[in-house]
Amino acid sequence: MKFDAIIIGTGQAGPSLAASLAKNGYKVAIIEKGHLGGTCVNVGCTPTKAYVASARRAFIAKNSTALGVEVNGSIAVNLKTIKARKDKIIADSRTGLNKMFTSNENITLVKGKARFLDNHSVEVNGKTYEADKFYINVGGKPRIPEGFEGVNYLTNESILELEEIPDHLIIVGGGYIGLEFGQMFRRFGSKVSILDRGDHLLKKEDPEFGKAIADIFKDEGIEVRLNSDCISAKKSGDEIEVSINCKEGSPTIKGSHLLLATGRIPNTRDLGLENTDVSLDEKGYIWVTNELQTSAPNIWALGDCNGEGAFTHTAYNDFQIVNSHLFEDKKRKLSDRFTCYAAFIDPPLARVGMNASDIEKAGIKARVATRPMAKIARAKEMGETQGMLKIYIEAKTEKILGATFLGTGADEYIHTIIDQMYARQPYTVIRDAVHIHPTVSELIPTMLENIKSLE
Repeated sequence: MKFDAIIIGTGQAGPSLAASLAKNGYKVAIIEKGHLGGTCVNVGCTPTKAYVASARRAFIAKNSTALGVEVNGSIAVNLKTIKARKDKIIADSRTGLNKMFTSNENITLVKGKARFLDNHSVEVNGKTYEADKFYINVGGKPRIPEGFEGVNYLTNESILELEEIPDHLIIVGGGYIGLEFGQMFRRFGSKVSILDRGDHLLKKEDPEFGKAIADIFKDEGIEVRLNSDCISAKKSGDEIEVSINCKEGSPTIKGSHLLLATGRIPNTRDLGLENTDVSLDEKGYIWVTNELQTSAPNIWALGDCNGEGAFTHTAYNDFQIVNSHLFEDKKRKLSDRFTCYAAFIDPPLARVGMNASDIEKAGIKARVATRPMAKIARAKEMGETQGMLKIYIEAKTEKILGATFLGTGADEYIHTIIDQMYARQPYTVIRDAVHIHPTVSELIPTMLENIKSLE
């Protein structure tokens, strides 16, 4: 049971690393306690974006009259069919991973839960596996706050197993998970109430974006209650009653289903890391260096469990960083990475780099370019004018510090800014570029012709 390397977890970073190690002659074991593919394939990006696609089709079918398209008769949403389509996509991904592992003579797939015995060995199902190098890729799980133990709550994982549309879905948490599921199930036909303790949705973003999203959601018939700290829940007949610490509105709300979207925590507490030299922070994330090495020199941590990103794309970049130090001439580092992500609501919100709050905290003198979607011709033509674009520029260097886009297609054209930031060129390169008309992204050069000081 001795290997050159052992990988714990088959999320985004694990399979790619296993394939690269095996290609380079390593004898590799990859350990998985659950389904192959980790969060993204099973309960994250893959299934939720399949549901988002179905929800958008339903919304378009019901809301195209203004564009001259009239649908006669009722629009029915079949959640069983939506779920079956999702399950097929997931099954195909799992099958592909299983084939990759089992067909490679240098890779051994071990099913079961791993627990470290020391820096060089783990136990799985009563057997000991040893290796010179370990790569932890165990991901995260939903955080469940106190006060909700006595009710049959849903998480981002279990809600994907429903086969009937909830009558009234209460969502605790106004982050991107809560917002995606909220809009999705509203479009499926549920009454939806979103409760958030903050004074605006998506607390990490500039407040105007959270407020704009709240207005979009309210227009779709979604109840949004801010400054609402949900402290407990209990059964009330056939319903669930949530108690709220709030300044305005009723201190309780009842619904048929409750989704807890209150953040995620790393799967590190029961790995036996106390038997190793691996250090954790106060939240349970594994401390890593710029090369993703832990405080144990032969152990690395990749993906959500290291606290350096909670996305599929950052997990894959973690693989790229580790792989570069193993086999490539150009060495990558964690510090090379710009934070970027999207909330796949409709219209989507996309973000890269710093926002106004970050810039203020850093004491950077900056300028800003803005444009409402309502002043973009393509958005008008599509009948999708909700949202706004903002780009932040460092006054001294003229380089882009970050951008936040809320609008149709924002999750795609944000990459114009991401690529420019990685090129480390001044904003004037985009400003002077010629983009295709008619598109939304053609207005990025135009808005950069009119930048103002950030107050």
